[in-house]
Formats: sequence, structure tokens, C-alpha cells
Amino acid sequence: MSEQKQGRRTELLDRRQRRDRVGVFVGGVVVALLFFGFFPGMPHVIDWGAILVSLAVGALAQWGWGVWRGGRRRS
Repeated sequence: MSEQKQGRRTELLDRRQRRDRVGVFVGGVVVALLFFGFFPGMPHVIDWGAILVSLAVGALAQWGWGVWRGGRRRS
């Protein structure tokens, strides 16, 4: 019974961490795209370079969030 509760708790924690990481990734991408679209002095064009950099910023934000929150759960 205790193992079943522990498994469920671990599953819920993993699901929450996954949701948080997706949210941080999407937030990083959106913030970077907004920067490229509205920062004064830059051409107001979203091109493939801006999209690729925004994806890299999102991945970096996701990685940073994982490090800050304690990394991956150890078995």
C-alpha cells in the first residue's frame, strides 16, 4: 500500500515537473520572439534566425529551470 502511494506521488511530481518545464520553454520562446519583434532599433522582422535563437533561448530557460529546481530526480 505504501509503495503504491509513493508511486502515485512520484508520478504526480514528474507530471508537474514536466508541465513546469514545458511552460518555461514556451515562455522563453515567447519572450525571445517578442524581443526580436518589438525591440527598438532592430528590424521588426521575425526571420528563421530569430526563430532558431528563440528556440535556443527556450531550451536554455528550460535547462536553467531544471538546474534551479534541483535537476532530475535520482532513483
